[in-house]
Amino acid sequence: MVPWWSEEKKNVTLHQILVHMCVETARHAGHADIIRELIDGSAGQRPGDPNIPGRTSEEWAAHRARIEQAALAAGNKI
Repeated sequence: MVPWWSEEKKNVTLHQILVHMCVETARHAGHADIIRELIDGSAGQRPGDPNIPGRTSEEWAAHRARIEQAALAAGNKI
C-alpha cells in the first residue's frame, strides 16, 4: 500500500513494485553509463565489447544523421 497515492491506486502488488523498480534501475543505470562514457570516452563494458558495433567516427555520424532524418520526417507527419 502506498498511503499518499489516490484511493484507486494505493493498493499495489509485489509484481507492480518489482516491474517499477526494474524500469527505474534501468533508466538510472543508463544515465550513469552515459555520464561514464562522456567522462572516459569508452562505450560498453570493456574494450572490444562485442555488443558495440565497430564503426568509425564517420560511420557513427552518418548513422546519427539517418536516425535524425527519420525522426524529423516522422515528426512532420504528426
